[in-house]
Amino acid sequence: MNTERFDFISTPLAGLTVVQRKAIADPRGFLSRFYCADEFRCAGLVNPVMQINHTLTYGVGAVRGLHFQFPPYAEDKLISCLKGEIYDVAVDLRRGSPTFLHWHGEIISEKNCRSLLLPKGYAHGYQSLSAKCELIYLHTAAYHPEAAGALNVMDPALKICWPLPVQHLSEQDQTHPFINQSFQGIL
Repeated sequence: MNTERFDFISTPLAGLTVVQRKAIADPRGFLSRFYCADEFRCAGLVNPVMQINHTLTYGVGAVRGLHFQFPPYAEDKLISCLKGEIYDVAVDLRRGSPTFLHWHGEIISEKNCRSLLLPKGYAHGYQSLSAKCELIYLHTAAYHPEAAGALNVMDPALKICWPLPVQHLSEQDQTHPFINQSFQGIL
């Protein structure tokens, strides 16, 4: 689907959308719209943005994730890279989905003007492909620590093909459990 300022590109996972921003450039630089409620509504983002987070990650190969929130605080997320380049990963955790526990990865960077739009029911993580990466996240729900969930980025059941060896995991991200047979999804 195309709009004036964005191309919304479907992925193999239902609802997971690559957002290609259409920059307007001249010799001074460029202007790129990050978000427009009217245009994003057409792509399925119908709830208002409730929280905006900014992250800075140092180290090529550093991984953050795979994070999500349980209902009733499940959220849609729009992830954009302001500086550097990342490999952004979403994992489908929706109970009953034909792509349950499948993942999709996209390179997003300051240069390619791409974002990833994740609907409720997806876990999210990324690997830094640059020495310094800055990201901005738009969330449709505020963070609730009691609703926080995560998957282990090295879980053999997910078989995520990180482009580089995984480095610099936080202590917390290292301890996230592997999926077991009792995991039925979150929505």
